[in-house]
Amino acid sequence: MTVKYKWYQRWFLNLVASMTFYTCIPLPYMNGLEFRGVARLAPLVGLIIGGILGLVDIAMHYMNMPVLTRSALVVSLWVGITGGLHLDGAMDTADGLAVGDPERRLSVMTDSATGAFGAMTAVVLLLLKTTALNDIHQDRCLGLILACGWGRWGQVLAIARYPYLKPTGKGAFHKQAIRSYWDVLPGLLLLLGLSSLLLLNHHLFLALTTILGGSAIATLTGAWFNHKLGGHTGDTYGAVVEWTEALFLCVLTALGS
Repeated sequence: MTVKYKWYQRWFLNLVASMTFYTCIPLPYMNGLEFRGVARLAPLVGLIIGGILGLVDIAMHYMNMPVLTRSALVVSLWVGITGGLHLDGAMDTADGLAVGDPERRLSVMTDSATGAFGAMTAVVLLLLKTTALNDIHQDRCLGLILACGWGRWGQVLAIARYPYLKPTGKGAFHKQAIRSYWDVLPGLLLLLGLSSLLLLNHHLFLALTTILGGSAIATLTGAWFNHKLGGHTGDTYGAVVEWTEALFLCVLTALGS
């Protein structure tokens, strides 16, 4: 017997499915979860992840924990919450791009063994996030929220905009679910609204820069991987998330946040 859900019940179940797919946060089992369209709510999941990280960072601040230690612990929790899902994709993508023969890149990316370039990429990404957070002293919570949000919005944009290279790959169902730019718009509007919160503190320049910087980094990162590979895979979706997050935090440090 098919259960008919109201729109808000279906939306909540879709959010739980997205949280289950993209995070390791323990959630109670629920009937009726559909995972085919989880990418649509990926930006919202990112905002939730960023909010959790921000709250943990605030708690450690009130414990008088040094900022560098806080930053390292936040980044460690960041990896833990996602289960390293996107970081693993960034590592596999780096191993594939390190191959000179374009015809062999996809096969190298599917290899579960981590190569030297993948390991170096993980070190660089974690180092960038930790040092950038260490240099951000104001609006750290909002910065984390926006970083996670823009990273996953970039993923959704890449899914909608570029061809998927492996029809039977682990990310193929994302491409089947997201075929229109209309699926990209809700996440963008949500991020624009959050960035506008900076206006409450009269940070007009910072608000505009986070909007322009976040959208530009998310867009260009996906475009760069498409240029190098001629499309995207599940691994490059993860790479878009990781590099957008890291570079966005670096931009915030340049703004003296």
